[in-house]
Amino acid sequence: MSRPAPSPIYTLRGAGGPLNTLHFSCLGGDTPLLFSGSGTGAIHIWNLNSRRAEKIVEGHSGSSVIWVNSLQSKDALISQGRDMQVCLWDLREGRSELVDSVWTDSVGFCQCSLLESSPGNYLLAFAGSQTEEIKIIELPSKTPVCTLVPEAKLGMVMCIKLWQPDSGPGPLLLAGYEDGSLLLWDVTQRSKLSQVKAHPEPVMCLTFDTKRLRGISGSSEKKLTSWMLDTQTNLQLQDCVTLVNPGVSDLCIRDDGKLLASAGWDHRVRVFGWKKLRPLAVLQYHTDVVLSVAFSNHQDPRQRLLAAGSKDQRISLWSIYNEGADNS
Repeated sequence: MSRPAPSPIYTLRGAGGPLNTLHFSCLGGDTPLLFSGSGTGAIHIWNLNSRRAEKIVEGHSGSSVIWVNSLQSKDALISQGRDMQVCLWDLREGRSELVDSVWTDSVGFCQCSLLESSPGNYLLAFAGSQTEEIKIIELPSKTPVCTLVPEAKLGMVMCIKLWQPDSGPGPLLLAGYEDGSLLLWDVTQRSKLSQVKAHPEPVMCLTFDTKRLRGISGSSEKKLTSWMLDTQTNLQLQDCVTLVNPGVSDLCIRDDGKLLASAGWDHRVRVFGWKKLRPLAVLQYHTDVVLSVAFSNHQDPRQRLLAAGSKDQRISLWSIYNEGADNS
């Protein structure tokens, strides 16, 4: 590394628990927001202009919040807790009103995945009550769509990603399992399209670049494994990145497809060029496991941020605007 690693441009404190999940909402309106879900059941809505919590939503009976997302606008929020509930919130005009909830009957750590199927309608995928089961429903109607269960015993569902391919029918779903397998499912046909063994340990996290049809996954081991979909929609293992220390909690690709960030059990955030998986920076600030990473969706690239949430109850924000990452 030719340049010294940067320091965070600022930090957010006061979440009161481990930061399991982060989600930016920086498009439209004057106020860029960051949503965070904590281990104490609180959802903080951080105003990135004032760098303070604008609102705190308590909705999962003190159970850990493991996933948050916004629906179309920053006024509609969806959250998942370890109380086996997915909650929908109305945040308009200062409200924090619970509009609806979905009972998942799952006690695992698998985060939901959300896909807008048509304006105002969504598909929600979540781990079911049975070990290998993934359920998909429509929102807001809560109509069941399908249940996906592999024929082989793969252990718990660890992570999932719903996406809509540009061509052909869809949607498709990627899932990582406890035995280290990755499966690609056709939701419409309720069928498995492809399966690979990506890790010897449980797949802790995955992320997928829908433009390049390429993804990457992490586990408790000292490596990241990248993979792609070929023209026959088969999963093909690609490169591995060896890490200094084992354990990855979360992975995130920036919207422009130039950067990849990983959340490490070794308290560090690593930034790679997504094209060639070249290491670009190791960000050191946190004093405990980094649990979540997220890139902001600012329209102006120079305003884009990387946020990291840690078990140390702090969120670090980093400016890593980097035009030189094109070929990395």
